[in-house]
Amino acid sequence: MESLHKEEVKTTPFYKFHKALNAKMAPFAGYEMPIQYIGIREEHEIVRSASGIFDVSHMGEFIIEGIRALDFLQYVTSNDVAKLTIGKAQYSCMPNADGGIVDDLLVYQLGLNKYMLVVNAANIIKDFDWLASQNSFGVDIIDVSDKTALLAIQGPQTVHLLEKLVDNSIDLNTIRYYHFITTTFAGIANVIVSATGYTGSGGFELYFEAKDSDAIWNAVTNLGIQPIGLAARDTLRLEKGFSLYGNDIDATTTPISSGLGWITKFNKNFIAKEIIEKEYLGGSKQKLIAFKMLDKNIGRHGYEICDEKGAIIGRVTSGSISPTLNIGIGLGYVASDYLKNNTVIFIKIRTKLVEAVITKLPFV
Repeated sequence: MESLHKEEVKTTPFYKFHKALNAKMAPFAGYEMPIQYIGIREEHEIVRSASGIFDVSHMGEFIIEGIRALDFLQYVTSNDVAKLTIGKAQYSCMPNADGGIVDDLLVYQLGLNKYMLVVNAANIIKDFDWLASQNSFGVDIIDVSDKTALLAIQGPQTVHLLEKLVDNSIDLNTIRYYHFITTTFAGIANVIVSATGYTGSGGFELYFEAKDSDAIWNAVTNLGIQPIGLAARDTLRLEKGFSLYGNDIDATTTPISSGLGWITKFNKNFIAKEIIEKEYLGGSKQKLIAFKMLDKNIGRHGYEICDEKGAIIGRVTSGSISPTLNIGIGLGYVASDYLKNNTVIFIKIRTKLVEAVITKLPFV
């Protein structure tokens, strides 16, 4: 039966700061989130050239703990979790029984038999239920999303700026990509400082208890780091060709067709392994491609992709103007016959077929 009550929109611990800065707010994944502050292009360029702070506390965090935690994660994720050690993180996805993607996620090894999963905000409940349904391994699955705050500090000047907030014994330059430390940050103990992010411009993601949000936000913004909204986060990730769940990947797309074969390891058993391996060996009927527009138009999510005769060969999954290149860029699925770079395709915009060209990633 359909609920008679409208689902309540949540806020993150930083909501009051966004409002004080007159951020443009909008509902996103069940949360009232900042879309932009001073303008998408300006915010995008700040991250590419300097450093910006993103509130991404809407993301979900699960703790997986138990003697068979590794066995469980090996089964429910596509990547090889055995390659992790304490202090390392890994990008992965969770396949469903048909070989589609339940979610893409990060896996952190926090300790012996203890891991943290970071999942997409819109999928928190779905992911938790999926993991619970697969838990024949006797592990503990604890949702700590509401207790955890997450800030992404991204951009080439981030290391230089944040070193002022960590102990002198910590050299942030030594934290390699997809590695992390747990340390005191801005006087707050047990902050995870992770060399990960969704912009391709370097920087860190900070995980900490929600009760410490005011102190850490003030410490970071007092360094002059500009808050950045989700709109620029989207253009930044698109320029690097990072997939967005719900657009470029979902329950109907496989890791192979969506270009995530590199995080799919067949040296272990995992959900839908046989289905996915068969596609890996035999080829996909469609593939996720990147394209650049050849004029000032923009190919947007949901637009049809056609051949020169107007026959539909695919669809656009993400599209925007690239603030760096000042042209339209996008991702989309096309029939595998059209996978060659520099192949001209056509995006149907209203009734007009507009030329684009398949290209390599990243765009920038």
